[in-house]
Amino acid sequence: MLARLEPHTSLLLVVDAQEKLAAAMPEGALDALVRNTCILLEAARILGVPVIATEQYRKGLGKTLASIGEKLAAHAATPIEKLDFSALDDARVAEAIAAAHPRAVIVTGMEAHVCVFQTARDLAARGYATYVVDDAVASRKEANRIAGLGLAERAGATRTVTETVVFDWIRRAEGESFKAISKLVR
Repeated sequence: MLARLEPHTSLLLVVDAQEKLAAAMPEGALDALVRNTCILLEAARILGVPVIATEQYRKGLGKTLASIGEKLAAHAATPIEKLDFSALDDARVAEAIAAAHPRAVIVTGMEAHVCVFQTARDLAARGYATYVVDDAVASRKEANRIAGLGLAERAGATRTVTETVVFDWIRRAEGESFKAISKLVR
């Protein structure tokens, strides 16, 4: 049974949404990743959901994409540089996640079949309810994105989409949070 996503027990993890990696992504997939990651980040800001971001080998792959970086700055979430493909193999990332005490971790980023998959697999193995956001992950090839999503699901993650996450977080069609988040998804 899938439990409701609650803002106070969730964490949003943005994996390696970096400039040089983005340059290799199919345009439509990259546009969806950026748009939907920004929606999730803004909804997380409105609702108080903690955020962690990673950067894989910054010297080679560049910094986080500017539009996502701006949203991360609003959370005071400085990306943690890593060399491991699984974010949880980096002690600083694993400790930051553990310190937030999430029940559920929502994962976005690049590439679906490498860092996103390995991170989702390790989150699920450590007992976190793990959600990989289909419309906020990308790979250089669509077949790899699909394979990565399937692998993450078989490893125990739940596949979802941006609107499912944000509307689960807000729960009801009323109030200021609903109005602000509804505008984001239009």
